[in-house]
Amino acid sequence: MHHDTDLINIVAVGLGLAFIFGALANKLRLSPLVGYLVAGICVGPFTPGFVADQALANQLAELGVMLLMFGVGLHFSLKDLMSVKAIAIPGAIGQILVATLLGWGVATLMGWEPIHGIVFGFSLATASTVVLLRAMEERRLLETMRGKIAVGWLIVEDLACVLALVMMPVLAGVFGADAGKETHTLGSILADIGWTLVQLGLFVAVMLVVGRRVIPWILERIAGTGSRELFTLAVLAIALGVAFGSAMLFGVSFALGAFFAGMLLNESELSQKAAHDSLPLRDAFAVLFFVSVGMLFNPMIIIEHPWQVLATVLIIMFGKSAAAFFIVRAFGHPTSTALTISASLAQIGEFAFIIAGLGVALQILPEEGQSLVLAGALVSIMLNPVVFGLLDRWQARQLARTPLPPEPEEAIGPSRDLQDHAIVIGYGRVGSELAHVLRDRGVPVLVIDDNKEHVESAHAAGIAAIRGSAAADRVLAEAHPERAKIAVLAIPQPLESGEALAKLRAINPHLTLLARAHSDVEVKHLLEHGADGTVMAERELAYSLAEMILATPPYRSLRQQHSIPVV
Repeated sequence: MHHDTDLINIVAVGLGLAFIFGALANKLRLSPLVGYLVAGICVGPFTPGFVADQALANQLAELGVMLLMFGVGLHFSLKDLMSVKAIAIPGAIGQILVATLLGWGVATLMGWEPIHGIVFGFSLATASTVVLLRAMEERRLLETMRGKIAVGWLIVEDLACVLALVMMPVLAGVFGADAGKETHTLGSILADIGWTLVQLGLFVAVMLVVGRRVIPWILERIAGTGSRELFTLAVLAIALGVAFGSAMLFGVSFALGAFFAGMLLNESELSQKAAHDSLPLRDAFAVLFFVSVGMLFNPMIIIEHPWQVLATVLIIMFGKSAAAFFIVRAFGHPTSTALTISASLAQIGEFAFIIAGLGVALQILPEEGQSLVLAGALVSIMLNPVVFGLLDRWQARQLARTPLPPEPEEAIGPSRDLQDHAIVIGYGRVGSELAHVLRDRGVPVLVIDDNKEHVESAHAAGIAAIRGSAAADRVLAEAHPERAKIAVLAIPQPLESGEALAKLRAINPHLTLLARAHSDVEVKHLLEHGADGTVMAERELAYSLAEMILATPPYRSLRQQHSIPVV
């Protein structure tokens, strides 16, 4: 038996259980986050059986937070926020204040100190990005006004959490467990806040002046080498290096440094490649982060403090949602929009765990509070699909009574009302070239892609495009495959392609289906799921190069004797 394998144990067992419970949660149409948290509970100290090393779990969680915040920065969109700033900014701030006050009130009833109540309430105020975007994508709402408001609202919440990460150490120094050892006056408190803001300002200035030029320059040079391995390494080194350097030099948190690194990369033309290449590692460490959070949860709190758990869930699902509803209605938006925003925010996730974890570490939130936050997250994430299901039924009844035109998508681009068209799924390097060639040959083309920038690029090129996953029923319905002649899956994800192929074949048995593959195994999988033909990029490249070689003078005679097979 090997010794000193605690790190291997937590990674192997944690990821293994996270996969099992995450897949089960997905099967039950719940967010996989629920499965990851349950996996953490199983390997935590409060349940029997294997117990992972908590100290190592916390360090892995810190890495997960850094990469999670890096991803938030990579996808941060000031443009999305500015488009709905009139309601998203005051609305999110008002809702955060209401949730914080409600949490503080419950904490006061439990006899906690005021600072504990404020941190507890604030941790209940922010919704999970993963859960919200998934619900919006399933209902094709991301490009509607309701979706834009929800996303803008979420951006404001994220910015509030980023500010909280800066200010919480200051609050801990003034109101924390060790605060009584020093005498604090109003002047000293303001001085501490001022010094923190000075450090933050210096960090921001350095990042904007130096980082904005240096980071894109480094990535461009590395991308020029053609080495994918070096590029991925550069992205991760920048994310973690900036996070570490910002903490060491400016005293800001690892998470804030990683967030700014992602924001600066977001401005680079290589941001999409950076996001794509770093995604697997970010996902893996994000899973370990959720597992480590689950390890901190004591299931006995549900039995020992049932009314506190109930109060926490009510704040998350009704308190802050009610505040959001009335705020949206006060700004003159219809009831359906207000209810959609309320349902979207009726859960908490990633930032709640980060804020609660930092609060416990700084001793401005009791461990019981962290368990309540986690219990509230588990219940609210599990019930969020139910909330949206009830909302869908209500809207269906309202529509049956008073038929209204569907809410239009903004910047819808060219008309999607096509006949005998080609559906191109994926508008990346391959799909965009294919779509342009078909369009130039007079073939009506409709693109499906889940990347916002890709959809906007297609619109700018005059090509009709739908944003969403090709495996989603509503997305496929909008593409009208029953009227199409052919569908080409130009995405490099064989599992998603297989699912989309099966659905397309069921909708239109006469539709010609072609797919992209990278191996013989993928070819077999795609053919089994309904593809009429597949193209293996590496094989086609080899045939094209062979044709070029046989066209040169030394080999022209061989070209007449042999022909390159067509697949």
